[in-house]
Amino acid sequence: MIESKQLTTINQQLKMDSDNLKIQIKTFFGLEEILAEELRKLGGQNVEVKNRAVNCEGDLGFLYKINYSCRTALKILVPIMTFKTWDENRFYDKIFDFPWEDYLRVDQSFAIDSTIYSDRFTHSQFMVQKMKDAIVDYFKFKFNTRPNVDSKNPEIKIHLHIDRELVTISLDSSGDPLFKRGYRKTQGEAPINEVLASGMLHLANWDGKGNFLDPMCGSGTLLIEAAMIAMDLPAQIFRKEFGFQNWPNYDAELFSTIKENRIKRIKEFTGKIIGYDIDNFMLDAAEENIAAAELEEVIEVRKQNFFDSKKELFPLLMVFNPPYDERIEISDEDFYTKIGDTFKKNYPNTLAWMISSDYEGVKKVHLRPSRKIKLFNGKLECRFLQYEMYEGTKKIHKLNNENETESETE
Repeated sequence: MIESKQLTTINQQLKMDSDNLKIQIKTFFGLEEILAEELRKLGGQNVEVKNRAVNCEGDLGFLYKINYSCRTALKILVPIMTFKTWDENRFYDKIFDFPWEDYLRVDQSFAIDSTIYSDRFTHSQFMVQKMKDAIVDYFKFKFNTRPNVDSKNPEIKIHLHIDRELVTISLDSSGDPLFKRGYRKTQGEAPINEVLASGMLHLANWDGKGNFLDPMCGSGTLLIEAAMIAMDLPAQIFRKEFGFQNWPNYDAELFSTIKENRIKRIKEFTGKIIGYDIDNFMLDAAEENIAAAELEEVIEVRKQNFFDSKKELFPLLMVFNPPYDERIEISDEDFYTKIGDTFKKNYPNTLAWMISSDYEGVKKVHLRPSRKIKLFNGKLECRFLQYEMYEGTKKIHKLNNENETESETE
């Protein structure tokens, strides 16, 4: 067990050593390897894949770079303190003994969020309140004044993680979660998270070569993320503020240089990115979001029923998030059957991916997916399914049906 004095020394070194930060990047289940590859490409050292997270090391510039550019990161944490505790009093004492003025000025506001997996500490809000009290009492004791707590718009965001008895306290370098790209102005009933959308596109190997179709585009998230990948736009090009900009060691000149160098990598996209939908409200929402992302010249949306459509673009990658009953009620019992029929009849030589939690519904597609990937859309466990259509798909499907019919009559 590490004593408080030793931990303080470690924490001070971690803060001062901007050349060797230990960093934890949170993501969604199923996207860990995608995120790890992003981090390696951006220069991350000692990249280690965890459950819904990836750990790595890098300098302060790397921390800025991944906040600005990573597409599949939800939040980026820098641990500043770790210890074991068996009761609330020891927890309070450890927090109280920490040199908080190295990370938080008395005139700044702060907030704490938490992730707790412990049989001993079962009430997360109680532990958060205990931690707030310890920080506030520390400042009162040392400076006779205190920083304010602001849960909505804090200048310093702190993350409390408890795994059984092990406590890890981190600074959140991102501030607002990184799925908040800044372009979503209007959304529908069940929009897909931007980080999940980008992760799906990476899993589908979309790299901007060829053409892209979302046949049920909703408010346009997949379209916008596809365009950003195709043009190599930084994920946070529209974000105005990051958490690390309120840290004592913030280097504004370094961050400005990183942004300038990153923007130089933006490239031209010569293919087409198209979205269909049958709902006028959703089409308006998509157009508003696309305009906010300044991608009107890259993305086209149309009022079009996918089931009445035919393949127009060659080559074509299709990725979509169809409605499913847990999210939006489907009134058409043949909905998934129509998806399969449209695939087979109207989209030869096409690679299509869709995400769904309706496992019974996707059976009605009557095509065997060539890949199944477990993901979560919010709290819904889903499968991200790949379908490969080629010229012979319709013929083979017909023969399979005939064989099934013969078997049933024998």
